[in-house]
Amino acid sequence: MTQLHLVFGPQGAGKSTHARKLAEAEQAVHLAIDDWMGQLFGPDLPQPLDFGWVMERVARCERRIWLTALAIVRGGGRAVLDLGFMKAASRGRFLALADEHGLSAKLHCVTAPAEIRRQRVSQRNAARGDTFSFEVTPAMFDAMEALFEPATAEELALAAVVATG
Repeated sequence: MTQLHLVFGPQGAGKSTHARKLAEAEQAVHLAIDDWMGQLFGPDLPQPLDFGWVMERVARCERRIWLTALAIVRGGGRAVLDLGFMKAASRGRFLALADEHGLSAKLHCVTAPAEIRRQRVSQRNAARGDTFSFEVTPAMFDAMEALFEPATAEELALAAVVATG
């Protein structure tokens, strides 16, 4: 039985939608970085956007989310980590943490073509529905697009790949 699910992919691919469905199917707790960042730091977001400020807070949230997921699993539950995992090193770090604690973990790579993802983000901004945490401007989308590291061959060999486009 998989205790931790790590959902990753580029912005607008459908990570949060997949993670929520997965959490429901697995009777797991869904832990999403966007929810934490939006609730804890959204009202304080500096204008103009300061990427260093944001990333410092993302790192804080990731540490707290990891400890929360660990407590859930140690209590007999399962967790779905919806942290974006933009970098291969971040995905590797969380897989290593799971391994260090003797936990089973599975990667879920969610993909979609860039134009579909851009359109989804625009629609999410307008609708402000269930998966909306904060507005992602076109400039923010472009910046995150440049930062995302696609799955490596090693990751793909371990991952469930979910194409949403």
